[in-house]
Amino acid sequence: MAGALEGIKVVDVSAVVSGPLCAMMLADQGADVVKIEPTQIGDILRMPLIERGGLTALFANCNRGKRSLALDLSRDEGLKIALEVIRDADVFIQNWRPGAAERLGLGELALRELNPGLVYCSISGYGPTGPYSQRRVYDPIIQGLSGHTGVQLNPEFPMRDLVRNIVSDKSSAYTAAQAITAALFARERGAGGQHVEVPMLDASLAFFWCDGMMKHTFTGGEEVPGRALYEIYRLTETADGHMIYFAASPDEFEGVFRALGHAEWLEDPRFGTVEGRVDPDNFGLLGEMLANEFRKIPTKELMQKLQDEDVPAGPVLSLEEIFEDEQIVHNESILEFEHETAGTYVQARPAARFDKTPQDPRRLQPPLHGEHSEEILGELGYGAEELARLKKEGVIHA
Repeated sequence: MAGALEGIKVVDVSAVVSGPLCAMMLADQGADVVKIEPTQIGDILRMPLIERGGLTALFANCNRGKRSLALDLSRDEGLKIALEVIRDADVFIQNWRPGAAERLGLGELALRELNPGLVYCSISGYGPTGPYSQRRVYDPIIQGLSGHTGVQLNPEFPMRDLVRNIVSDKSSAYTAAQAITAALFARERGAGGQHVEVPMLDASLAFFWCDGMMKHTFTGGEEVPGRALYEIYRLTETADGHMIYFAASPDEFEGVFRALGHAEWLEDPRFGTVEGRVDPDNFGLLGEMLANEFRKIPTKELMQKLQDEDVPAGPVLSLEEIFEDEQIVHNESILEFEHETAGTYVQARPAARFDKTPQDPRRLQPPLHGEHSEEILGELGYGAEELARLKKEGVIHA
């Protein structure tokens, strides 16, 4: 078996990131993914920003392993073709605003009549109903509503900021991919096809909650004392730059003291015990003492001292340095590809390693706009003359 989802057919009409990235993960795991996109410009991610040879970086990073069918869904003949493609599909993914699929004739109930076993996945910004449901939305808006922006606050620079990657879009994509495979598993056990709804707001909030809402988990009664992770996450300044270390256990704190040459702090009741360190006054004082000591020692020397004491520590890599990190190189975490028009490009390999059904990100390149339109319609029985007519009339782009 080439992949865990070999034999599964996915029709992806979604755009931007949340749906396409979800579908790409299914493609990596062996699914045959047909991406239906508009005939004019295609997925909005095709708009040139960082582009070469007809391929943009963000589109490529969310759409490898798919076949592109460029189709005008507003035309009766375009919709007819889409329904033919969907008829034998296992999964349908859309991330339009609630109601848009129904207006196009691709709503869940319509497709359920056509294909009873279909796993129909709707990804929306806020959910199918409610006061925000019809609002247009992108990742940073959801970040602001789900707490991500609320905790992006360094005490030294007290101004909140966005997480500088599309964490809400990506957490929604991962949530949807997991939910779709669970629905497929349930179908194999007799549950039949079902509708999976993934609001970005809910996915982002759930992703944030486990650590981000530590101080808001226990309700009723007095406030439970303690510090949340976002209050202690920060970079550490060294003599020649910055690094990151994190001491959680008593052993790790002791290792930090020894690495800095202050084993005597272990005998100080304010710092040598957990009870002493959690006292707010002692915690603040210890933080100042540690910061002063870290600023005296170069990063490379500190890294070695901390690693010798088995304290979790690491450098702050620039984006260029990521390619040179010895563990990333060892893991072969970054793969190089060759695209027929865009040339050489690199991407992170799928993280999960399957020993019997390996993922194959090289199976298909990120498609050019409408690259597989004629191939897919040919599989449906359309001949050369009919394909030429559909292309001339603008029903398809190929």
